[in-house]
Amino acid sequence: MAIAASPLRPSSAPGPVPGDSYVQSFARGLEVIRSFSAQSPRQTLSEVAARSGLSRAGARRILLTLQTLGYVESDGKHFSLTPRILDLGFAYLSSLPIWNLAEPVMEGLAGDVGESCSAAVLDGTDIVYVLRVSTHKIMSITLGVGSRLPAYCTSMGRVLLAALPEEQALARLKAARPEALTRHTVTDLDALRQKLAHTRKQGWCLVNQELEEGLVSMAAPIHDRSGRTVAALNISGQANRTSAKIMQETMLQPLLQAAQTISRLLAVQGN
Repeated sequence: MAIAASPLRPSSAPGPVPGDSYVQSFARGLEVIRSFSAQSPRQTLSEVAARSGLSRAGARRILLTLQTLGYVESDGKHFSLTPRILDLGFAYLSSLPIWNLAEPVMEGLAGDVGESCSAAVLDGTDIVYVLRVSTHKIMSITLGVGSRLPAYCTSMGRVLLAALPEEQALARLKAARPEALTRHTVTDLDALRQKLAHTRKQGWCLVNQELEEGLVSMAAPIHDRSGRTVAALNISGQANRTSAKIMQETMLQPLLQAAQTISRLLAVQGN
C-alpha cells in the first residue's frame, strides 16, 4: 500500500472543541498552512478551500493575510508557501537544546553503522521527525524535519507509545485506526499492545518491513533529566543490505549508547 502522502499529513489527534479559549480563525489559518504538502506545493484557491475544509471566501481571507505577512506567495492563480514558513518550525527546534546536542552524536552514529539516523517526537498518533542524518535513500518517500509517519508501525513510534501509560497508548492506537501498509504490518490492537509491552520491557524496538517493504529500523528512547522519554532515536536501512538480524547483532549497542549519550547531555544541560 502506498504511503506517499503520510509524511506530511496533519496530526490525527482529536481536535479541541471551540470555546472561550479557542481562536477559531487562528485554527483555520493553521489548516490552510497544513493544506500545502510535498504532493500539493502549489494550489489554487479552490484547492486550498477543499483541502482545509473552508469556504472559498474564508480560504481567500486567510491566504491574503498570510501573503501580506510573507508566509505565502501567489502568481495570481496558484498559491505556495514561502521559506519564511520555516521560521515557525525553527522556533520549536531552537527552543529546545536537545536537538543541538543530538546532532553531532547522530552524525557519529550514522558514520559508525553506515546507516541513516533519525530522531522524532510523538504528536497524537504520529511521529514527527525533528532531526535526520541520511546516508542512503532507503524509502520511496522523502523524509526530512517535520515529516510525519504513523506511530503504530514505526520503531520510533512504538518506543514513544511504549513510554506512555498503557491506557493512553491504547487510546492512541485506537485513534490511529491501524491499516496494513505492507504484508508485514501488524494492525491487530492486542498484538500491538503486546509489542508495546515487549518494547517497554527491553527498552528498544525493531520493526521489520511494516512501514514499507524492504525497510528495517531500530529505535531507542531519549530521556530527559527526570527519566521521562522525550524523543526517540533510530537507525534504518534496507533489508536486502542489512537484515533485521544483522542490524540487531551489530547496531543495537551503538544505538543504545548514542541514545544514552544524548540523554546524559540533556541531563547536564538541565542542571
